[in-house]
Amino acid sequence: MRRREFISLVGAATVVRPLAARARQAMPVIGFLGSTSPDYSLHLVAAFRQGLKGAGFIEGQNTLIEYRWAEGHYDRLLALATDLVRHEVTVIVTLGGAPAAQAAKSATLTIPIVFVTGGDPVQLGLVASLNRPGGNLTGVSALSNTLAAKQLELLRELMPAAPLVAFLVNPNNPLTGPDAKDLRAAAHSVGQQILLLNAGAESDIGKAFTSLVQQHAGALIVQADPLFNRQPEPLTTLAARHAVPTI
Repeated sequence: MRRREFISLVGAATVVRPLAARARQAMPVIGFLGSTSPDYSLHLVAAFRQGLKGAGFIEGQNTLIEYRWAEGHYDRLLALATDLVRHEVTVIVTLGGAPAAQAAKSATLTIPIVFVTGGDPVQLGLVASLNRPGGNLTGVSALSNTLAAKQLELLRELMPAAPLVAFLVNPNNPLTGPDAKDLRAAAHSVGQQILLLNAGAESDIGKAFTSLVQQHAGALIVQADPLFNRQPEPLTTLAARHAVPTI
């Protein structure tokens, strides 16, 4: 290659690289904060990407996604959310209930946050009201955490003679207090005794069932929590082994 051609080639390369870098930086960057693991959330992430694609945003082409996963360790969420803020993402999407949404809210008051939760977002302090959320958060609530009283009603129809019903909860979930309060109120109104069982990690689930058996609980309600949702096999196996009707 002749000297002039080589110099021209090198000069072109030095121009192309900064342009490519600036083009990459110009892409909107979505921060994705999950309470669980990527393996558990594969179908949800696929649906999220499909929704983005339908709106014209294709990951790697005109949009970037920064993923952060807490792997069920809620105490890591705030640091992960702060890291996304440090990367100056355009928006933060949270998956895995209230803990992820609350961590994102604590990390930034300016970056838009879109959440999915099973609880009441007003009660959780995520938004000011449903029709006027205010602030930088908006999202969707399935209100699945408000079903404990109805679950108790169904179990009592199936097991009317059960003197004790167990309620398995994750003590690290900020919804646990309100959930337990609602269930106890419903149980008190019909004279039903409730046994509260804590499992803050997968290794605690077996211990919780041991307590359930020792205290002769006749049925079990499982809290709507990412820890239990992503590990249904131990729950169903233990419930079947001990013949405990479970919701």
